[in-house]
Amino acid sequence: MLALRDHDPHRIADYRLLGRLGEGGMGVVYLARSPRGRMAAVKSIKAELAEVPDFRRRFANEVAMARRVGGEWTAAVLDADPDAERPWVATAYVPGPTLAEVVAQHGPLPEQSLRSLAFGLCRALGDIHAAGLVHRDLKPSNIMITIDGPRVIDFGIVRALDAATHGGMTSTGMVVGTPGFMAPEQVRGERLTEAADVFSLGAVLVFAACGRMPFEASEGQVHALMYRVVHEEPDLTGVPEPLLGLVRDCLAKDPAARPTLPELRAREETLHQRLGPWLPAEILARLGQDAAQLLEHEDPGTRVDIVARSGMPRPDAADSEAPTVPAGLRSEGAAARGGRTHEQPQRLLADERNEEPHGVRSAKHYAVAVYAALGLFALVSAGIVSHMTYLLNESRYYYFTHDEDEVMALWAISQLAAGIGLVGCWLLWFAKVRDIAESFAPGRLRYEPSMAIRAWFIPVRNLYLPKQIADDIWHASSTPGQAGMASAGPLRTWWVFWLITFVTWPLYWLSFGVDFFRGGDDGTADLKEFGWIPLLLRLFVIPTAVVTARYVHRLTAMQSVRLNA
Repeated sequence: MLALRDHDPHRIADYRLLGRLGEGGMGVVYLARSPRGRMAAVKSIKAELAEVPDFRRRFANEVAMARRVGGEWTAAVLDADPDAERPWVATAYVPGPTLAEVVAQHGPLPEQSLRSLAFGLCRALGDIHAAGLVHRDLKPSNIMITIDGPRVIDFGIVRALDAATHGGMTSTGMVVGTPGFMAPEQVRGERLTEAADVFSLGAVLVFAACGRMPFEASEGQVHALMYRVVHEEPDLTGVPEPLLGLVRDCLAKDPAARPTLPELRAREETLHQRLGPWLPAEILARLGQDAAQLLEHEDPGTRVDIVARSGMPRPDAADSEAPTVPAGLRSEGAAARGGRTHEQPQRLLADERNEEPHGVRSAKHYAVAVYAALGLFALVSAGIVSHMTYLLNESRYYYFTHDEDEVMALWAISQLAAGIGLVGCWLLWFAKVRDIAESFAPGRLRYEPSMAIRAWFIPVRNLYLPKQIADDIWHASSTPGQAGMASAGPLRTWWVFWLITFVTWPLYWLSFGVDFFRGGDDGTADLKEFGWIPLLLRLFVIPTAVVTARYVHRLTAMQSVRLNA
């Protein structure tokens, strides 16, 4: 990571910039810290691109689609502003070097590491394609190497450059993409499909296995390189024999001849995921050193903040270690604040960590209301069963058919009131946890927020839509590194009990009170045919309430942990 330059901003929106990670065709990428202290990579788009007609709309569309990409093999999009003076997008920061840096410093990867690399890249492309995106620029510098596996970055955003291109070339003649890793149809400026990413995958594997591209040309001979991509066969010398077939198939000239991603993921070569370390020891040591340096990195604004809060005179700009804000940036910031020219002191990271993100608070109070409503509803159901059992065992039919009507009417009203209260509390809690989950994974949850309430009332679709929404909430709320749905036992159990309750709901209200019974020949009471069903369903309410309360507690607790992290 490089230090910020004089002309670099110190903040982009709510993100405090710590240094430069790199610079490319679209703009500068900064290492930044979010208001909650999370590390992020913020890409600031070049001003000249922002002025291209239709660029902002396309950029906004691509960011919205990229936010839908989920999974453990990509860097999630956290936030973006396509309408800013210089559009920007923030993604989760992936600690570690790129594949290009690893190969340059440590040489080609061994076969076992290559298999794990292929496994992770196929899964990452699967997540990207499932969101309706084509990466279009899969290359070693867009693949981060971590202890847990590879991570793909910059997915889909390059598509926004189409507005500034003609026939696959920019106005200055620069190719959109990276020569050597582009598919032949991409070089020819044709319409791209997922098959283009498959070609790039094959080229990346050759680079990781051999330390070079499958199509080589002398430095600066870009056109010669692209000619070889389109017309010549790749040089696969050095690729391990077990992976030759996979790489050769991926590098087929005809997109239709390449395997589809589902076919790739089913092949033996890409089914390998090591449970232990997947990288050589020297690379693992490098990852450890990088992590230690990141922990030791000092926020450039912290020293100024501490001095300002202590009441001590600020050191002269020439003697201060903290970077100063250029005058031009100060004047722009003052204009944005309505003409105020005094500088606002930056907040300490500790202060930012203690703030709730965008006013989001946990759902604990809503959960307590759900517990109370569940308990009341279960209590009324148990009371009805107990009362009916008493009448069945102790009374004669003629007695309670005439004198128990008012009592049973009270039970019915109580059950209805408790049910309405439970539905209201549940909808409020469910909508709240959906709102909190959105703050964990912006734009990556299926369906709009209002569906958290409406989905329960749509006929037929309410048999599966709420479960899909609940799955997304659980995934987003799981602690990073936790095996999301692998630990979703309470969610699955709750859904089974809820589904049984929902399907049998008409039978629950089919008959009530004295309608359960009929008079016997001797004047005693007896259950009507199938009259035991509503009684059993009321008993079933009790374990359902317990299971539901356990699910509510687990999900609320997970979100509270993440909000307080």
